[in-house]
Amino acid sequence: MSAELPGILDFVDGQWGRPTVDLGLDLENPATGAAVARGMATAPERVERALEVADRAGGAITAELLDAIADDLDKQLGVITELDSRATGVPIRQTAPLGVIVSGSFRLAADQLRNGVLRADRDGVQVHRLPLGPALCLTPWNAPAPMAAHKVANALAAGCPVILKVSEFAPYSSIPLARVIAEHVPDGMFQLVHGGAETGAQLVGDPRIRAVSFTGGLAGGRSVATASAPLLRPCQLELGGNNPLVVLPDADLETAARMAAELLTTLNGQWCRALGRLVLPADHAEDLLEAIGKRLADLRIGDPLDPGTDFGPLVHSRHVAAMRTAVSGRGSRSFGTIPEQGNYFAPTLLDDDLTDEVFGPVAGVVTYTSIDEAVRLANSGPFGLEGYVCGADEELALSVAQRIRAGEVKVNGSSIMSLHLMTPRPAWGLSGLGEEGTAETLRFFTGTRVLGVEGRFALHTS
Repeated sequence: MSAELPGILDFVDGQWGRPTVDLGLDLENPATGAAVARGMATAPERVERALEVADRAGGAITAELLDAIADDLDKQLGVITELDSRATGVPIRQTAPLGVIVSGSFRLAADQLRNGVLRADRDGVQVHRLPLGPALCLTPWNAPAPMAAHKVANALAAGCPVILKVSEFAPYSSIPLARVIAEHVPDGMFQLVHGGAETGAQLVGDPRIRAVSFTGGLAGGRSVATASAPLLRPCQLELGGNNPLVVLPDADLETAARMAAELLTTLNGQWCRALGRLVLPADHAEDLLEAIGKRLADLRIGDPLDPGTDFGPLVHSRHVAAMRTAVSGRGSRSFGTIPEQGNYFAPTLLDDDLTDEVFGPVAGVVTYTSIDEAVRLANSGPFGLEGYVCGADEELALSVAQRIRAGEVKVNGSSIMSLHLMTPRPAWGLSGLGEEGTAETLRFFTGTRVLGVEGRFALHTS
């Protein structure tokens, strides 16, 4: 292994330090289940210091500075993507291509600055986008470095001092990421802290934080919203989903099987846009399930650091226990042979609907006899993050997709990437609040000021 697990360090007021609060859990090697480190949190007084520093920080963030960060991150991508694989259990053949997001986020933010994203003048009236102030970025454990880079790059581009708190289950890649950022930005403009819910609550509850970008579970998102509401503080929330794949009666068998298998197992099923509900035509359900099962059974399950591994272990033994609870007492089909040691959980299809997100390689199966019924089933839950439609007739598939209540609906595709680099990533219902995206996240961290001389522009009507 080329990357050693770094000691867990925070970065506050320009100084690196070791978190001192024991979180009461061991971090594990997902492939073996063995403890590799103790989960630790930044001390409350040090978190308070980070808030004080962010509140008074300032400094120019230029496109050139962001590009320099991206260039230096390029040199660290091998280490960063391996650390993410080792922390999460996601196969390195998946974390490696996602590494492009880490440095790419800073380049995209730089391009937006060059293209004048912070100005939108109209007929002599000045329209400025200004930093809201200290920004808090809270990231999950399933794609730690890409998520952190996306949020931090855009907050910095907006001109906001940033405090990054990463998941206590995957702290490692944040350290080389933070080292690069800290080398380039003005003092106080970037800080890194660690911890669980208590650390998050201390940060979110502080009025000096002027914007919160959170990706995680519904309970955490509600806590962020509850703390932000009295402050009338903007919060950007992506809270996951229970995403449907509607397979139309004319769908190609192999295309449908590929989509279902990929959506169930990408990031080992640990991603917010994973398959949650498989909606199949009743007349073809058994043939489709057989084809999906064959694809799942053919996956190579094993060590996430092996480049040949298709499907790896879950992040932690606690998460494995949650998966077992989710399927307990329910009819189900599991696919593939998993190793005896480690945090492995076989891809599983339930014989009935799945009403809540379980954030793992588990999906419910329901059948329909009409397109209207398929749409009703797809829209029957409270979430609305992602939807998928598979069908040979693209026009028909697109017409069905237009009826699905979700922020993004893909037709005949199952990639982890968005449909387009510059389209928003919205969330409906319990899947969140607001929009993320290449442009949307940068704008989130800004407020608008309009100024000019009255009378310079007149609206003429005939």
